[in-house]
Amino acid sequence: MAKLKTSYVCSQCGYTAGKWLGRCPDCGSWNTLNEEVVSQPAAPEKVRRAPGAGALALPIGEIPDEAAQRLSSGIGELDRVLGGGVVEGSMVLVGGDPGIGKSTLLTQLSANLSREGSRVLYVSGEESARQIKLRANRLHAEKTGFFVLSENDMGIVEERMREIAPRAMVVDSIQTMYLTGLASAPGSVSQVRECASRIMTLAKASGCAVFLVGHVTKDGSIAGPRVLEHMVDAVLYFEGDRSSQYRILRAVKNRFGSVNELGMFEMTGEGMREVTNASELLLSGRAPDAAGSCVMCAMEGTRPLLTDVQALVTPTIFGNPRRMTQGIDVSRLFLLLAVLEKRAGLTLYNQDAYINIAGGLSLTEPAADLAVCAALASSARSVCLGSDWAAMGEVGLAGELRAVPHMERRLSECARLGFVHALIPKANMKNLSVPAGLTVHPAENLFEALKLAGIYNKRT
Repeated sequence: MAKLKTSYVCSQCGYTAGKWLGRCPDCGSWNTLNEEVVSQPAAPEKVRRAPGAGALALPIGEIPDEAAQRLSSGIGELDRVLGGGVVEGSMVLVGGDPGIGKSTLLTQLSANLSREGSRVLYVSGEESARQIKLRANRLHAEKTGFFVLSENDMGIVEERMREIAPRAMVVDSIQTMYLTGLASAPGSVSQVRECASRIMTLAKASGCAVFLVGHVTKDGSIAGPRVLEHMVDAVLYFEGDRSSQYRILRAVKNRFGSVNELGMFEMTGEGMREVTNASELLLSGRAPDAAGSCVMCAMEGTRPLLTDVQALVTPTIFGNPRRMTQGIDVSRLFLLLAVLEKRAGLTLYNQDAYINIAGGLSLTEPAADLAVCAALASSARSVCLGSDWAAMGEVGLAGELRAVPHMERRLSECARLGFVHALIPKANMKNLSVPAGLTVHPAENLFEALKLAGIYNKRT
């Protein structure tokens, strides 16, 4: 009997080595090389060609302008994140923690598309057909007519896909699929890569939209090789605390739309319910007239969201003060604390500072700087910023306030929810249309802005 040949494959990037290495030479990850059996070449088969193989190279000006055909999923928040609907022939990878609601959302998607007359195939390698039927009963989707296949053999899945010719297909999950011609176990780098490649070939040739469910690792990233994320057209992450009923769907890659869009859902006993007024939800638990709280309007793609920026500044009992954040980069907090101390006269070197963005949002845009500084100053001086105030602006190292984009849309959202005062950079005042009922307070620098907000009227 011939000795089996093995190789070591990196689970992050797919790099192959002849021996085990502690660190991958290609991507630099530690302890990611796993041993796999190299399968012997099988009998010659018909070579699979990539989608579009054999096509002629055309000048770009001669390529016809054809808009991507989209299907409405029947779920407005999902359509928003996808860029306007489900694109025919696309591959979408959906990741998230176990129990977060991925299968529930995709079952609702399958039911909605079936109601509109589209053939849908739901393939599950983790659940039996009866388990899927029980979930469909709970979601009132048992009579919608989508097809269910409980199978993880990729060869059988391909046969059923050709027989049914679905317009959309769900694979739950890609890590459970396997090809019998490969000696490695399901979920390995080679299996995930080859199965995804087979699905992509069929999807592009038939125009079937495919949703792949992906497991996540401890750090929240999609498990398996990174090449999987490069192969698909869109990568969506389902986020949220399982102890809370609210979920956030975020796009981190989208070839057919913006990667900054965000969708919000509420997990109920009858499935995922859309949260259309997210700003009101995020501010629903805000304490009125509390020191250390400031509202700002963030832009998530084309969607303005009001969120509560909370700060707590307290004397430290340690040799080095603690700085902790939830929802913003901690290094950004270090920078803003230094600006407050140098340009606004606050003494913070001996104070613990904590920042929390209520609602579980993550703010990465610099427009949140002014709200963070106002919340920190409000907590440090125990002075309440009015509950009808909002603040938006980027803070520079010299203490200057810089303009931020989409100011009119941010102000309109503030006015819609009843805010009366808005603190903004003076640079945003040029040709600015202010909504009725909202008073804008422009400032050139941070110290002036804090004075206008009434946090303090003289330098201390």
